[in-house]
Amino acid sequence: MKRLLITLLILITCLPANSAFWNKKSNSSQNSQQTAPVLNTQTQNFTTNNSSTSTQTTYPNDVNGTPISEGEYVGENIDIEEAYRKIPVPAHRYVHDIDPGEYQDTRYSTWSPYPLFRLTAPLFYKTVAIQPGYYLLTPREHEGKWYILFKEAGKIKYIVPCYKRETVPFNFYKNNLPQIKLTTAQKIREKALKLIGKDVNSSKRKPIPDTYLEASDEDNNFISIIVYFGNYRYYMVLRSIQL
Repeated sequence: MKRLLITLLILITCLPANSAFWNKKSNSSQNSQQTAPVLNTQTQNFTTNNSSTSTQTTYPNDVNGTPISEGEYVGENIDIEEAYRKIPVPAHRYVHDIDPGEYQDTRYSTWSPYPLFRLTAPLFYKTVAIQPGYYLLTPREHEGKWYILFKEAGKIKYIVPCYKRETVPFNFYKNNLPQIKLTTAQKIREKALKLIGKDVNSSKRKPIPDTYLEASDEDNNFISIIVYFGNYRYYMVLRSIQL
């Protein structure tokens, strides 16, 4: 019996001061203290996200993927033949046929952001005859009026006036352009880049404007062309036979 008591005393004496047996209660209290702020932080973040989400502006879905009506493009009170006859042929030109705004539009992209127009037959705007070819359609303002530049190999070949300019309907590009499907790894990478760019201005990506192009035949050999570029769309009218 004495040997047993002596053995127990020796074992108790040899146990380290920071053993799990002695610090069981203290460890549990420390863990509770450590987890408490984490829970509070998560609750605070959740509350902040909810409040920010609730203050965001929401818009109705004006485009639901169905075919777009003709009136949405041309408008009810616009006579394209009258616009064709009324608007004069542009008289201004650019130095060396170079678009001065192209550098600003392409400095953050590796390819041209302008919509590409493939023309297989000549089109006419009064005395201007646009020959077949591939053209980058670029909207530009000059003295308060808007024009479409037909550019080929970096040079301006033709200038056609616009008879109307208006904002693109909300969600138009989302419902009419194919959406890129990202893998899980790509989604994680995009979220990480956005998180970094949120606080570091130099790492923010400059988005390329969305573009869209619509051309349709009208009565009396008129061709209606609508150029979508960024937040605006530009209307112009040409003819398949010179008037």
